[in-house]
Amino acid sequence: MFLSGEIIRCFIAIELKNQEVLRRLIEVRDKITATGVDLKPVEDENIHLTLRFIGEVPRSVVDEVCGFINTISYKGFQIHVKNIGGFPSLEKPRVIWAGVEEGSDELLELYRIVEAGLRRIGIKPEREEFTPHITLARVKGYRGIEKLVKTLMELRETDFGYSPVEEVIVKKSVLTPRGPIYSNICVKKLA
Repeated sequence: MFLSGEIIRCFIAIELKNQEVLRRLIEVRDKITATGVDLKPVEDENIHLTLRFIGEVPRSVVDEVCGFINTISYKGFQIHVKNIGGFPSLEKPRVIWAGVEEGSDELLELYRIVEAGLRRIGIKPEREEFTPHITLARVKGYRGIEKLVKTLMELRETDFGYSPVEEVIVKKSVLTPRGPIYSNICVKKLA
C-alpha cells in the first residue's frame, strides 16, 4: 500500500522470461561467487536488465512515470544474452555483468523513448551512457582478485541464450540488510 507523500526508490526494468537463460546466469554467478573474492551477488529473484534507474522520488512522480510507461508503443523483441564483462574493466571489475548481443539496438531505442518521457516528467537525464547488461555481482574487495579475473576470462564468451522482451516494468526497490526487495508497481505489455 502506498501513502500519498511516500518516497519510493524505483527503476524501470526488463525481466528475463526464458527460465533456461536465468538458470545459466545463476550458474555463472555462482561460479564467480565461488572464487572467494568479496562479492555481493545479485539474488536469484532480482536478476533483471535495468532499462533506467530513477531513484527516490515522490509517489506522485511514480504515478506520472507509470502514466508515461503505459503510453509506450513498442513491439516485443528477443535479446541474446551473451558474454561476461565488467565495469570499468574485466581486469579490475567493480560490477560483473552478462552482456546483450542481439537486441541491444532495440533496447537502446526503447531506452531513448523512456529517457525522453522521463525528461518531460522532470527527471534529470542519466550521466552515464546506457549499456545493455544484466548485473550478476558487485565486487566489494580485491583480495584474491587474480582468481576472479581468471574465472571471468574463462567465462567471458558464455552464451546464455535468447529471451523475449515482452514488457517494461516500473519496479519498487526496498533496501534491506539482506539485499533489495523488488516489487512491480506497473507493467506495460509490448505489442
